[in-house]
Amino acid sequence: MSNQLKHKGYIGSIEASVEDNCLFGKLLFIRALVSYEGQTVAQLEAAFREAVEDYLATCQTLGQAPEKPCKGSFNVRVGHDLHLAAALAATQKKVTLNDLTRQALNEFLRHHATDIHPALG
Repeated sequence: MSNQLKHKGYIGSIEASVEDNCLFGKLLFIRALVSYEGQTVAQLEAAFREAVEDYLATCQTLGQAPEKPCKGSFNVRVGHDLHLAAALAATQKKVTLNDLTRQALNEFLRHHATDIHPALG
């Protein structure tokens, strides 16, 4: 069983609360807090789909564009030595640091995480 739910490009977590005897989760990779819960996996999945639909409808009602999971850029703090080494490597390869980082992430995902993003395999 996967530990994530997917619907309309949104990804949701699956968590369990032994104390409350329920399953719960939230939409991942967006700033808005959108949560859902259910007693069974089927109920949790239905609640997740409903939460996504409610989120999209609320955004439309408010005239706001819904957030996309992972907007396509992020800040990475790697420390001085790794930053310098990467900048030098990018210069030697005649690519930007962004391109070098993108290549490194693609290479990692191709070898270690094709089950997360099959298109990279």
